[in-house]
Amino acid sequence: MTEPGRPGACPRCGAPYAPRQDYCVECGLPLAGQAGPLTGVASAWARRGWYPGDWIWPVLVFLLLAALGALAAILISNGSSSKTRLVATTPALTTPPTSSPPISTASVPTAPVTTAPQPTTSPPASPHPPSNALIAWPARDGYTIVLESIPRSAGRRGALRTAKDALAGGLTEVGVLDSARYSSLHPGYYVVFSGVYSSNANASAHLSQALGAGFKSAYVRPITH
Repeated sequence: MTEPGRPGACPRCGAPYAPRQDYCVECGLPLAGQAGPLTGVASAWARRGWYPGDWIWPVLVFLLLAALGALAAILISNGSSSKTRLVATTPALTTPPTSSPPISTASVPTAPVTTAPQPTTSPPASPHPPSNALIAWPARDGYTIVLESIPRSAGRRGALRTAKDALAGGLTEVGVLDSARYSSLHPGYYVVFSGVYSSNANASAHLSQALGAGFKSAYVRPITH
């Protein structure tokens, strides 16, 4: 058997190996000069008496690949960070301002608002009796023009006929009173009257109309209940 460290002999076990042989057939050691730089390292270890097992080689290969991968990652990250990203932007299109036509602010004449006057509620006026109808004396005191006094014995019909004659002669507010119902009149008569006045003066102002209608004995008389 060849001694370890001699040319043509395995540095670990001393077994001879053929030219261009990569590994020792006895112990599996990569042979120096045949398997590249790792084989030279292995031969150096063998010359110093170091004989690591076969597990060391996969570990060394893994560490080498890991170091190469880390170096490549560092180089790529540095290259990408050093580059500035340029973004092409399209210049904004500016349109010249267009002048809008002036807005007319002329005031439009408005028609004045007229509010219709609200109808005022007034008490309904007492309807005036027709000129050819007789009236009754109202429930208040006043003055009147006595046209004629007819005794009750002659009957009411004669008093009504006289009253209608007064209407036909143009007198207004003509009626017939029963004198027994009023303290200012003598009882026992039907009194034919014309007009209802609030004062003696007002009644006297219309006395001439009664006289002109043919009642020559007409006079003013107060009527009290």
